[in-house]
Amino acid sequence: MELLIATHNIHKKEEIQQILGSQFLIKSLTDYEIFEEIVEDGNTFEENALIKAKYCFEKTGIPSVGDDSGLVINALDGRPGIYSARYAGDHDFQKNMAKVLEELDGVEERSAYFITVLCYFNENGAQYFTGKVHGTILKENKGHQGFGYDPIFVPTAYNITFAEMDPEKKNEISHRKQALDLFMKDFS
Repeated sequence: MELLIATHNIHKKEEIQQILGSQFLIKSLTDYEIFEEIVEDGNTFEENALIKAKYCFEKTGIPSVGDDSGLVINALDGRPGIYSARYAGDHDFQKNMAKVLEELDGVEERSAYFITVLCYFNENGAQYFTGKVHGTILKENKGHQGFGYDPIFVPTAYNITFAEMDPEKKNEISHRKQALDLFMKDFS
């Protein structure tokens, strides 16, 4: 089954394809030559995921998945949250991580979680699937795997960051994996 993922991010496309396996053929906005900006002006992860999935389905007629993911830090009142990708600079995760670390300077309580909300949209409307991984924010970057905030996030029960993990290990426990597993259960 072909699925259109509302992203141009090759890493996200590859990660989703790896997690879902051969039952699905994952396509991206780039594959469909859709380059208009999808304005994510929702106030929640769910609203932003819906905006993306619905836009893609209406544009192509292909069952589509929009996801909104982010890092939620308790000591920062949930920031960066829905603004994770553009917290200090649009998709500049070095600046984004630096801003988070600066805001947490001197703060001992560093609990956080990554969240992914997937919205699957087809002719029947929207369905939502949510995954979360709880953990802690480090005081410095560690590791070179992954992307986004991975170098500063240590998942609960681990002593290494997502960026220090092999991609296969991260994909076994990630927030996106959890949401995709729930999605897969709906198709089995």
